[in-house]
Amino acid sequence: MKKFMNWLENVFAPKLQKVTNLTWIVVIKDSLLQILPFILAGSIFCCLAILNDYIPSLPSFWVPFGWTMSKISLMVAFLIPFNYCEKKRFRKQRILAGISGLLLFMIFIEPNIQSAGVVGQGQDLYGAAGMFVAMVSGIVVGLIFGAFAKFSFFKEDSPIPDFVRQWFDALLPIILTVCFGWILSGILKIDIAGLIQQVFMPLGLFADTWYGMTIILFLYCVIYSMGISTWVLTPMSQPLKLQFIAANLAMVAAGTATVANLHIFTETFIYTCYLWVGGVGATLSLVILMCFSKSKELKALGRACLVPSIFNINEPVVFGAIAWNPLLMVPMWIQGIVLPLLTWLFTKVIPFAPIPRIQFELWYTPYPLSTFISTQGSILGVIFAVLTFLLSGLIWYPFFKAYEAEKVAKETLLVNTEK
Repeated sequence: MKKFMNWLENVFAPKLQKVTNLTWIVVIKDSLLQILPFILAGSIFCCLAILNDYIPSLPSFWVPFGWTMSKISLMVAFLIPFNYCEKKRFRKQRILAGISGLLLFMIFIEPNIQSAGVVGQGQDLYGAAGMFVAMVSGIVVGLIFGAFAKFSFFKEDSPIPDFVRQWFDALLPIILTVCFGWILSGILKIDIAGLIQQVFMPLGLFADTWYGMTIILFLYCVIYSMGISTWVLTPMSQPLKLQFIAANLAMVAAGTATVANLHIFTETFIYTCYLWVGGVGATLSLVILMCFSKSKELKALGRACLVPSIFNINEPVVFGAIAWNPLLMVPMWIQGIVLPLLTWLFTKVIPFAPIPRIQFELWYTPYPLSTFISTQGSILGVIFAVLTFLLSGLIWYPFFKAYEAEKVAKETLLVNTEK
């Protein structure tokens, strides 16, 4: 075990940290974080839309939902090249790069709009379904603008005003961006959006299985237990989660949603419904155990972490007790295997607890209130959330007691030494 921990700490973690700090990983992560307020707003409108079923005279809340969640790919197409230029300190080009990202994204999805005969504002690819297309568009535009960031038609001592120089200097990357999209989509008739979706389809099919979801959530726990933010997986996982929740909502609206075809690899299912009570790794039960610990240090830490944990904020307990502590890292990994398998079994195979049919991504809402809202008032859903919470406590308990005994022994030795 010691050799394995040394390998994790000295070989694996530093390499993973380098990946986390890669420019494009940071840019995509930041861009997805910046659209989070719109996703949360969409969640609120989605929940309010339930009122339309009971009070038909109310205006449809699906309209403001459409102007938030259903436009997030447009936002990402702008933000990725914008943030890339910001990070590379090409600040004069960042706004034009963002607008060019929007243009290239719309060029890529134009054949899909024409074939569907849908007005642009109602195009599905503007929402979560086009997330990967938006990411690719943004990266291409970022690279084009980055390549011409230091190019200028004018000399440094030119009397031409700066803003005029910027207009002309931006012409070349803008023309290249538009021509690139036009040649591929307009002249060669390549369905870029469809091609990108085909490339990422195996990843979506993998995540939508019991083993795929388990492996991904296990990786979440492993990475987090090493003190590395799970946002490193954002470029891969977040677009899938958003696409799956959008697909669920579409099936619910069409009346075709069933246990068999509803997706569970969504933010709503994982963060606000059943799995992560207290945060990634289901740490609330551990914090409660710490609150009643025989160790003064663990008791103080548990009480300090209790309120944040109730609101599913578990950075204090992770960095205060779990990170790089083998006695608590291992049970966190076990949580990442057992809980996903259990929830898949009792929602998909044995439909004891319901799969959420709305979008509710206000992850800071305490359990089981968040479960009650996510499942639209299902008592069975609440019961299952409580059961998973108790199970997480049973997983933490023996490892916690071993860690507690270690802490108590050190505290006793310290007291005896001081005497």
